[in-house]
Amino acid sequence: MKTLVFVVLLGTGLHVAVAVKHSLKFFYTASSGLPNISNFPEFVGVGSVDDVLAGSCDSNKKTPEAKQDWMKKFFQNDPQQFEWYHQQCLIILPNSFKATIHTLTRRFNQSGGVHVLQRMEGCEWDDETGEVNGFDQYGYDGEDLISFDLKTLTWVALKPQAVIIKLSWDADKARTKRIENDLTQIYPQWLKTYLAYGNSSLLRTDLPSVSLLQKTPSSPVSCHATGFYPERATLSWRKDGEELHEDLELGEILPNHDGTFQMSAELNLSSVTPEDWSRYTCVFQLSGVKEEIVTKLDKADIRTNWVPPSEFPTGAVVGVVVGLLLLTLCICGLLMWRRNRTGFRPAETQPPPAPDDDSEASENLNPRPDCQSSSLSSLM
Repeated sequence: MKTLVFVVLLGTGLHVAVAVKHSLKFFYTASSGLPNISNFPEFVGVGSVDDVLAGSCDSNKKTPEAKQDWMKKFFQNDPQQFEWYHQQCLIILPNSFKATIHTLTRRFNQSGGVHVLQRMEGCEWDDETGEVNGFDQYGYDGEDLISFDLKTLTWVALKPQAVIIKLSWDADKARTKRIENDLTQIYPQWLKTYLAYGNSSLLRTDLPSVSLLQKTPSSPVSCHATGFYPERATLSWRKDGEELHEDLELGEILPNHDGTFQMSAELNLSSVTPEDWSRYTCVFQLSGVKEEIVTKLDKADIRTNWVPPSEFPTGAVVGVVVGLLLLTLCICGLLMWRRNRTGFRPAETQPPPAPDDDSEASENLNPRPDCQSSSLSSLM
């Protein structure tokens, strides 16, 4: 099922805030046909605010679980809301999804096997205009199935097998009215409440430090931004103020250990003359912050570990290697000298005694030195 992405755009502190959109999303996943030994829950539900996981539940845990401190506080202050989540997540929705999967297997002429039904519903809200956009859509076995059109208050079948479901749901006016109320009234109000509880973390913004990195003079120049929050950000290269789309590679946004994020964008300058470098800039934009962080491309500001061959201290390295070899030889010679002085005795100069009946027992009790020891002793 396709995922809708909504962006948080709010600045705090000294940053200038811009118009923002917030989102509330509920994801539900139900499955059938999985072996019992897998212990995988038949139903899983999660809720997120501005793409931050707020809570979850599944058919194995038997109770909703708050994933953020502000969500725990909300549940404590509103036990009725907690009970609503409990009923929906563990009783109503699992039974409804199970019945829907059974219907869909007949619609798709399926017998047996593993099948997955997903649903995403919620809303986005523009805090400047007050505009609300709700959404409710289903996916089956990894493909879009049916979605709700809030403008026409009808369902849109995305698969031929969903046409019968569309007609049935369109005819249920009470169901349509309830969904419209959820998407335009209930969910936006919940979203505002959750934002109020979690404002200290949901609405904060941290700007990054931006550096220019390069492995060798012929390598692409990487613009690296790290330490920003939230993760909704863009990093781009521009030439004369125009954004570039060629000769560059954009990296993924990755988490840091402290909860912030990092990302990079590499620009290939192999066909750019040094005189034109000043025309290029790296631009970082954090969602919710009006100001951009602009870094001009300047050789003097590029950080690298590369050392030109002419500046590489070859003589010093050779001297160090030779010195280590000499030291190793001296240590080995000293150890051999100490071993010869303390660990060996001169070889016998008299002929050995004639063998008798006890010679075998004598050898077992007093074994002869090995070949190496005899050879070294004869040299003393």
